Amino acid sequence: MGVARGWIGESLISCKMQSGVLDSVGNKLASDKSTLLAVLQLLRKYNLKNTEELLKREANLTDVGSTEEIPQTDSEVSSVLSAYKSEGDPEVYEGAYTELKRFVEGALDIYKHELGMILYPVFVHMYLELVYNGHEGQAIQLMERFGRDQEEYYQADLKRLSHVTKKDHMKGNELTDTFKSSEFIIRMSRDTLSILKRHLQEKKHSVVLNIIQEHLYFDMYEGVARNKQQIEATAGALVGEATRQDNKAKVYYGLPKEPDIQYLPVEEEDDAEGDGTDKPKKKKPKKDPLFSKKTKSDPNAPPVDRIPLPDLKDADKLEKVKALREASKRVTLGPETLPSICFYTLLNSAGVVTSAEVSEDSSLLAVGFADSFVKIWTLVPQKLRAMKSAEQLQDIDREADDVLVRMMDDRSAETSRILHGHNGPVYRVAFSPDRTLLLSCSEDTTVRLWSLQTWTCLVCYKGHIFPVWDVRFAPHGYYFATAGHDKTARLWATDQHQPLRILAGHFSDVDCIQFHPNSNYVATGSSDRTVRLWDCVTGNHVRLMTGHKAPVYSLCFSVEGRFLASAGADSRVLLWDLAHGHLLAELTGHKGPIHTLAFSRDGHILTSGSQDCSVKLWDFSRLAEEMVLEDVNVSHNPDIKNSDSYLLRSYGTKNSAVLHLHFTRRNVLLTVGIYEGS
Repeated sequence: MGVARGWIGESLISCKMQSGVLDSVGNKLASDKSTLLAVLQLLRKYNLKNTEELLKREANLTDVGSTEEIPQTDSEVSSVLSAYKSEGDPEVYEGAYTELKRFVEGALDIYKHELGMILYPVFVHMYLELVYNGHEGQAIQLMERFGRDQEEYYQADLKRLSHVTKKDHMKGNELTDTFKSSEFIIRMSRDTLSILKRHLQEKKHSVVLNIIQEHLYFDMYEGVARNKQQIEATAGALVGEATRQDNKAKVYYGLPKEPDIQYLPVEEEDDAEGDGTDKPKKKKPKKDPLFSKKTKSDPNAPPVDRIPLPDLKDADKLEKVKALREASKRVTLGPETLPSICFYTLLNSAGVVTSAEVSEDSSLLAVGFADSFVKIWTLVPQKLRAMKSAEQLQDIDREADDVLVRMMDDRSAETSRILHGHNGPVYRVAFSPDRTLLLSCSEDTTVRLWSLQTWTCLVCYKGHIFPVWDVRFAPHGYYFATAGHDKTARLWATDQHQPLRILAGHFSDVDCIQFHPNSNYVATGSSDRTVRLWDCVTGNHVRLMTGHKAPVYSLCFSVEGRFLASAGADSRVLLWDLAHGHLLAELTGHKGPIHTLAFSRDGHILTSGSQDCSVKLWDFSRLAEEMVLEDVNVSHNPDIKNSDSYLLRSYGTKNSAVLHLHFTRRNVLLTVGIYEGS
């Protein structure tokens, strides 16, 4: 299994220099000083001192100092050096593309679909080459003639590209910069690749050959060429597919053993044995399937010390005991026992509400508003109390068992509270696992940490330089992650004002982020139509998954941690296997963008909520049973399951777009929606 990468021009910088670039650089490029300075920067980077001196002499640049005038960043250098070559006659482009298209359409059916993957990137680079070299008329003509022939999911990008008609328009344009600086990745079988190679060598169309060498990357595999369905399943991302190398790293997707839970319920019951009321409950936590799973050690779990996690406080341990007791009363869901659904409708809120979140224990609801505040409601009879004043706190016995209860002031209890501080729409809110803290992120580029005891802002985290679209707490607390318009995701700790990791690699906005249940990984979904999985320890991406045809707005990990569900503006839910990074299933049925996903607490049902005012329930346990997970073909994706039979039920609202889904510990589905009026 090899990688074929632009078969001509595989040599390194030094070889390119030997091939006569230096001989002609003095007279050919003297006028273009920025290109020369970029070349000097490149030579300096690779420590080619003799070549650098030779170039300075021949190009009369002896006056350039050690750092003066030379571009300092790699991106500046690459933008100068990745300029499009001119093929002289702008009229040859249309003919060359027509001939390439004819060749693809005339190929044998077995190879046709793989060969067809080169048409879109070649078309885009031809268009940009014409624009870059000032042939506006021919560029527009090329776009009008062949633009509509490209796949439907590329039409939005082509519409944006069609507005770029002059070289100046390309400066700072996110889309053209991405195409110029990144190779378009195509997975192709050895046979298909050799047919393409033969065709290009026979026709000698330098314009097509140059583009394929410079801007396409072929990830070659041995075996039969893929069919149309297999190609369609993983196509659609901004810069092509994932290479096999992208998904090679080992991922610890299992859940670590949690020793604290095992004995606590029993100890707790022992203390209460005197009154006799708790005796029948003694064995109940052991019946819970989730609990019994966790007591076994998972071979795919990360080592316990792989990432430093906060120690459990006594209050946390009591909360875990409470959660296990709740879980013991949980209804096991399935096709015959669908969950009860409670829908919270936010009235008079269309265009005003931007986000909603229910706390893990289902006691609190937080809503973010476009006019920059956060409002929190209690969903249980207990009201929201504030902490007593400093003077009153001095009189409290600190050794008392119920000191945390005594600290709160009953006179201040209210059913809802408002938090002011942001100065832009609040795009996401997130509760800490212990419900004492709340995170919010906003268009104002900041993330704020709020205390739900004093109801004040504790910290304002500044790191992103553009709006922050999403923020999430780690399941174990302490860490949180953010995603923003600056194409990065960031990993933070609550006690540090700078990010611990900056996760860079997406080519457009990072729209959503989600922690893995073991807190060792985060998944991100982006407007570049890819989903990535990042390792929190190293900061590297360990999975790259392509298949969405529009921006990704929602992510959700399965209960046991092996699977990831993603959904977005293409109205489809995709299910991924994190062990190999493969796409396993595609669930269709929604008619609008999907903004929220949730797995039931037992992991049997997956729910999706959409702007089409519906909630759909999918039979995930049957889907998981039917997947052939062990016998996977590593060369390409297994066949995708997309049967409608996995849909258990669809529930429509009168006219309320679904904003948030949440399963309680007993598997009641809580839903939050915005009523949009009749």
